[in-house]
Amino acid sequence: MQIDTIKNTGYNKILFHCAIWIFFILTSLIQFYESPFKINNDFYAQWITGIILFYFNYFYLVPNYLLQKKYWLYFTFAFVLIAVFMVIRLHYFIPEIRHLRPENIVHARLVPHNSHGLFDPKFMPRERMTERVEMKQPLFFKIGPSFFYILVITISAIIRTLTEFYNNQQNKLIAETHRTNTELIYLRKQTNPHFLFNSLNSIYSLAHKKSDLVPDAIVTLSELMRYMLYETDNKTVALEKEVNYIQNYIELQKLRLNNIEDIVINVHGDTRNKFIEPLLLISFVENAFKYGTDYKGAAHVKIKILIMDNTLDFWIENTIENYVKDPENSGIGLVNIQSRLDLLYPNAHELTITQDNEYYRVHLNLKLDEIKTALH
Repeated sequence: MQIDTIKNTGYNKILFHCAIWIFFILTSLIQFYESPFKINNDFYAQWITGIILFYFNYFYLVPNYLLQKKYWLYFTFAFVLIAVFMVIRLHYFIPEIRHLRPENIVHARLVPHNSHGLFDPKFMPRERMTERVEMKQPLFFKIGPSFFYILVITISAIIRTLTEFYNNQQNKLIAETHRTNTELIYLRKQTNPHFLFNSLNSIYSLAHKKSDLVPDAIVTLSELMRYMLYETDNKTVALEKEVNYIQNYIELQKLRLNNIEDIVINVHGDTRNKFIEPLLLISFVENAFKYGTDYKGAAHVKIKILIMDNTLDFWIENTIENYVKDPENSGIGLVNIQSRLDLLYPNAHELTITQDNEYYRVHLNLKLDEIKTALH
């Protein structure tokens, strides 16, 4: 697909250049319309040499000298090329520019005068009656055609310089996009084992109690894993599916807890036809259950999701129980989500985290329609 795109782009460029040259040549032919002057060989020579100069400058001189800041060499080669083309045209295609032969001009010294100082043709010898004068053309008319070449080489240099600048910017953007994609893939892959580790802990707790809820927990886990395997590789997922995923995860956590009265999730607003980065909110929920459950199996986790237009507000609150932090493993999920927010929703999110002696609270405001899906 990329090769076909490159071929089509190259073909379009050739057609574009041909169309531009045809336009300029046809425009220059207007001067001959209803004019006594006829198209001569110099017309063809001018445009052929102009096109040669344009592309030689475009493909060789500008990239090898001008863009390499070898200015003296560039201008020297350009001057030499213009001079060579001028010499060729002056000597082979427009020799009349070297000497103008007026039809009715004679030397003043040849003009006969009578006794009254007036012109009298009878005193002029017959052989001199038809003598012509060679009058050299002014210098301006000799160097005039060079302005055409200067214009051609200037336009060629400008176009190539702008093209190189644009290509460099595109290459930088592609490199940055590739780097960002790689980082996003790494962060997504990191989320999966983190989630699986927490879920298996929940099922282990049930199995340790020899609970009859283990089969239900395994079924719920399989639903969650199916979502992770088949949905999260997309650029975005439906917000409705993401919310359902969170609700299923909460149901899985409830199976292992003794007191679930303070576990609440409220969703307000229309989740249809709205999309979000996959697995973006689950890390907050995981941390809330991980650190908001006490040793008696009671948890205080309250979640509120509000959708208005294309804005999502996500609140989550959990109690802070006594636990010892593992500096190497704790907080992985929060660091992950902060990185993904910075990459995918730059200037389109606001994350507020507050903590006191009793509660840990998170509020995320997210503009759903400003995700940078082009990074994918």
